[in-house]
Amino acid sequence: MKARRLTPYLVAGLVVQRLLEVRRARANERWARERGAVEYGQEHYWLFYVLHPAWLLSLLREGSASRRDVNWPAFLIFLALQPLRSWVMRTLGHYWNTKILIVPGGKRVTGGPFQYLSHPNYAVVAAELLSAPLAVRAPRTALVFSLLNAALLLGIRIPAEEPALAHYRAQTEAAGSSS
Repeated sequence: MKARRLTPYLVAGLVVQRLLEVRRARANERWARERGAVEYGQEHYWLFYVLHPAWLLSLLREGSASRRDVNWPAFLIFLALQPLRSWVMRTLGHYWNTKILIVPGGKRVTGGPFQYLSHPNYAVVAAELLSAPLAVRAPRTALVFSLLNAALLLGIRIPAEEPALAHYRAQTEAAGSSS
């Protein structure tokens, strides 16, 4: 199968997936805010709303122009990532969100994939941003958006999330020692 034939279906599937996730994130945000959640990292959040649609458009454009066959190993890696994405979301439950929301008195999630990685969701997304374009022979998209995502995660997002989690841990320890 030619990559250009698979590309529109891959992008359509990703768009549906991401829209469903935004819907879930909004429901989880309502749940968290009802419990007094505090948001961190608002100043950079808009970058995700630029990065992901731009990645999808670039993927569609470059993949649709490819005259080569699908890279099946990369496509299988992309498919294998989907249960991992679901595992992260199921493990976090109501705490899963696209925003950094800290719920006072909330539980710290340490099970599932979190017993192996601090930020498994970010690892899955990074692997998707690389594997999906490589599957449809869009190497420029894979390279550019992997680098942009790494800069965003390593330079901005994780540094914003870690102090939020540290603040949460301090609150939890203080509440535990006062009881």
